[in-house]
Amino acid sequence: MHDVVIRGGTLVDGSGASARVGDLAIDGGRIVQAGGKAGAARREIDAAGALVTPGWVDIHTHYDGQATWDPYLSPSTWHGVTTAIMGNCGVGFAPVKPDRREWLIKVMEGVEDIPGSVLSEGIEWDWETFPEYLDALDRRPKALDIGAQIPHSAVRAYVMGDRAIHHDEASPADLLAMREVVRAALQAGAVGFSTSRTFLHKYDERKYPPGTFATGEEISALGSVMGEVGHGVFQMTANHPAMEGEIPWLEQLARHNRLPVLFNLQQTDGAPDVWKQIVRTLDKARDEGVPLMAGISGRPLGILFSWQSSLHPFIAHPTYQALHALPLPEKLAQLRDPQVRQKIMSEQRGLLDRRAETLFSSFHKIYRLGQDPDYEPLPEDSVAAMAARTGRPPLELVYDLMLENEGRAILYYPSFNYSYENLDHLHQLMQHANTVNSLSDGGAHCGYICDVSMPTFMLSHWTRDRRRGPLLPLEHVVRRQTRDTALVYGLHDRGLLQPGYKADINVIDPDALKVHCPEMVFDLPGGGRRLVQRADGYAATLVNGLPIFERGEATGELPGKLLRGAGPQPG
Repeated sequence: MHDVVIRGGTLVDGSGASARVGDLAIDGGRIVQAGGKAGAARREIDAAGALVTPGWVDIHTHYDGQATWDPYLSPSTWHGVTTAIMGNCGVGFAPVKPDRREWLIKVMEGVEDIPGSVLSEGIEWDWETFPEYLDALDRRPKALDIGAQIPHSAVRAYVMGDRAIHHDEASPADLLAMREVVRAALQAGAVGFSTSRTFLHKYDERKYPPGTFATGEEISALGSVMGEVGHGVFQMTANHPAMEGEIPWLEQLARHNRLPVLFNLQQTDGAPDVWKQIVRTLDKARDEGVPLMAGISGRPLGILFSWQSSLHPFIAHPTYQALHALPLPEKLAQLRDPQVRQKIMSEQRGLLDRRAETLFSSFHKIYRLGQDPDYEPLPEDSVAAMAARTGRPPLELVYDLMLENEGRAILYYPSFNYSYENLDHLHQLMQHANTVNSLSDGGAHCGYICDVSMPTFMLSHWTRDRRRGPLLPLEHVVRRQTRDTALVYGLHDRGLLQPGYKADINVIDPDALKVHCPEMVFDLPGGGRRLVQRADGYAATLVNGLPIFERGEATGELPGKLLRGAGPQPG
């Protein structure tokens, strides 16, 4: 008798092969039969009319702090994620000397918009080295499997102290010491090493994380440790318009290590066609078998404006700043006062950096998100188009639109990946063998971005709901966020519905599948706020053969494990 049988579902197995109807049998946390008619089981799940897929493998999440207090890594598990990789973008919490803990929190708060007060309240520091951090994660209960990369900023500060923070060049002795820290982390089970070279990542207003200006010698010295140890992904966030200049050394590192080198690829308005040159490089890498990979989004990186968020066009207006910290009901009462409204609309806002000025005045790229979010909106639905039709100033429209839905309405600004005002280029990128779906940022950007629903959006938008261009095959989209993402990190034991593989599984009602509008909640340690996004349609999510969610409710089962390095090939 089997432990579990998922009966009569449409199996979309993660390989890209055509979907088929059949049973899925599980014993001891592993799949033992995929297709046909399975025998009796101690527990059966009726999947007639439902999709049965591998669990989603999300490789860019920033749950480094949350993993120490939240076994579910919500909201990612609400969207069927069964494996999460963190330690992205060169930021994280190990290694760390005790007197640097609050500084690491400050860096994470600035770079990833995770409230420092939440991290200070929620993290119980019982580690110094990265292997000790992994041990600490191993001890904590988990609903899903998690893996951690060792972050460059923490390594640099651990070895170089204040010299790292001041961006001094690493000495030969520094390089040797940092290499040994990275080596020890990889040998203990780190799944990769991450760094950042983007000028978008700042903390303390104008400071950049250690490693941002590291020399090529330093990056190569640290990145090459993975080739010596034999596993690990080199993951980097760079300045997107200048990405072409980074490609030669990234490609060289991938050739040297014969291991994945993964960089973030986003389309920016200032250089909207750079992605085309990058694709030509990826074509060459694919043809030559070089594991140079671009991490891409399945939709625009969406900045969300609301009266509760960290960013909106009135954030620097002096009158609004006096109201910003008020509880929402009190704030809304003031904002609805005609005199307060007039004062805010007529006053000069405070100083902003150039990017924020552009952000808050690009009304042709600001849209009402609504209760059924549209992440590929039409140009005629923008605030600029609404203003042209009504004759009203666009800033007044923004103010009033954010007061809708009892002051909780959200406006959507597609920051990256929307220069063409459609998603056609993502349709092309998602079919390239050397791109991988990434960048959901489930644990980050608590106050103004909520892309955690990316796995659900991939299915609902790209296989069913898209109206402005071609769809993608269901089997392809499932493979993109199961087998493909697992293999990048060497996790050979998951991402397929085949005998011998881990029983990490989603059972999905395709007709009910949808994402809700993001909402602000206050459920982090110390009452901290964050944007979350809920989903309908997940009938069950299983990890290691045990249901962790059924019909949107947690079951209490915590079968998750800590990943230590790459996973073995089944059988």
